[in-house]
Amino acid sequence: MPLHLLLVFVTLLGCQTAPPFQYNGPKHKGVNLVAPPRQPDSMALAPVRAIGGEWVAIVPYGFNRKGDPHFYFSENRPKERRNWGQWWGETPAGVAETVRMARRQGLKTMLKPHVWMMGGSHLDLEFSTEADWQSFEHDYAQYVLFFAHMADSLNVDLYCITTELDRFAIARPAFWQRLIGQVKSVYKGKLTYAANWDRYERIPFWSELDYIGVDAYFPLSDDREPGPADLVRGWKPHLNALKKTSSRHQKPILFTEFGYRACDHTARRPWESDTECTANLTAQANAYAALLEAVWPQPWFAGGFAWKWFMDDDLRHRERDQYSPQDRTAGDVLQKAWKQVR
Repeated sequence: MPLHLLLVFVTLLGCQTAPPFQYNGPKHKGVNLVAPPRQPDSMALAPVRAIGGEWVAIVPYGFNRKGDPHFYFSENRPKERRNWGQWWGETPAGVAETVRMARRQGLKTMLKPHVWMMGGSHLDLEFSTEADWQSFEHDYAQYVLFFAHMADSLNVDLYCITTELDRFAIARPAFWQRLIGQVKSVYKGKLTYAANWDRYERIPFWSELDYIGVDAYFPLSDDREPGPADLVRGWKPHLNALKKTSSRHQKPILFTEFGYRACDHTARRPWESDTECTANLTAQANAYAALLEAVWPQPWFAGGFAWKWFMDDDLRHRERDQYSPQDRTAGDVLQKAWKQVR
């Protein structure tokens, strides 16, 4: 082949885009559970089934203080402080019992470790020296592998290896490749990672996982109370980017978290949980309706987990937390949609 034709061929080949990805499995209809402070009633998860939910995400926290190259969770603390500062649902015994409770209700489970960073944001976790990085990585691998063993022993359906440590994931890919290999040697189920909405495209190890996990707090509108149609339009650029990422990696997109506060301007910066809130149930319900209309039918979309759901029956907890759809119009929107789709 003449050189000039070869160059044209190579150029055209490089311009080709990956084919669209088609997800053929059932959509995940799930909620992220708030760990209860004490063991709840045996029927505490029945309301998840009642709204059409089929999955629950169980969230065991570990702890770090900004700048500290150590990571702490129940199993690497001194014995007398194993469960210090943790509610029942976050302890290993509580996590295991919650998995069993879910199974008795016919619910599937995702185990989804989170980092609670004191004095900073886990999103921006970083260290200035290699020694500090290695110290933290040693502790953190213990945490992830402890729950990988638990996920395997309890036949958990999906293991989310970490939540929103995106700067860490991008800066230290070799650690994550090694850790994923270690997890796979322990846990034989499906794997994902929960990336924040603004960094999921940069995560370097999607090829090693089964789902591209996204915590989907995308900005959609600056209006106080936008209608569903306005919010659907706000989804368009995000849908295009999600589709491209799914096509590039040939993996389904799973919303490991999605949710909105019952507040004015809830779709402006949905990730902000510490700003002033003027109560607005309609704004929250509209945001749920738009997500279910715009995102749920997409062929590359594998479903998602609403943030967040309380297991206990203390209504004060739900009323204090603006994200929960429970006992709110958003919950009715979710139930109507989930009852209609597979």
